[in-house]
Amino acid sequence: MTRFLKKALLLSAVFAVILISSCKVNYSFTGASIPPEVKTIRIANFPNNAPLINPTLSQTFTNALRNKFQAQTSLTLVNSGGDMVIEGAITDYNTRPTAIQGDDIAALNRLSISVKVKFTNYFDESQNFEQTFTRYEDYPSEQDLNSVTETIVPQITKYLVEDIFNKAVVNW
Repeated sequence: MTRFLKKALLLSAVFAVILISSCKVNYSFTGASIPPEVKTIRIANFPNNAPLINPTLSQTFTNALRNKFQAQTSLTLVNSGGDMVIEGAITDYNTRPTAIQGDDIAALNRLSISVKVKFTNYFDESQNFEQTFTRYEDYPSEQDLNSVTETIVPQITKYLVEDIFNKAVVNW
């Protein structure tokens, strides 16, 4: 290898190290990209303001959202302040018939949950958003809502939490 080629390779390696080290965004295996100066997050309680109330939904949803951020980021959950803040409310919880059969009887019912979210990133205001997220699950019409709540509400909550997490910190 010639002396010139060795110097060129060495210079290229040094340049690559400088370039890589100057980019300071934390990446995780979850896909979250959070700037290193962001250390804390506050996730406010999500009150249930829906016309139809599921008495445990507010606590279930809030805990699931907090658990997601604690498990998949290095952010510290705080009760006040916060470098990032997630707040909002459950705005809709309803069930309605879907898949109407020929005899005007629904084969399936659909439980929908909507959550209005306000996300504030105090280090990068371009990431801020206010958005309503909605997810649903269908269930057989011969089952009443109370009998399926324990299985489909956690599933809908999981999807909503994933959507909010992705919008807030994945940025793909």
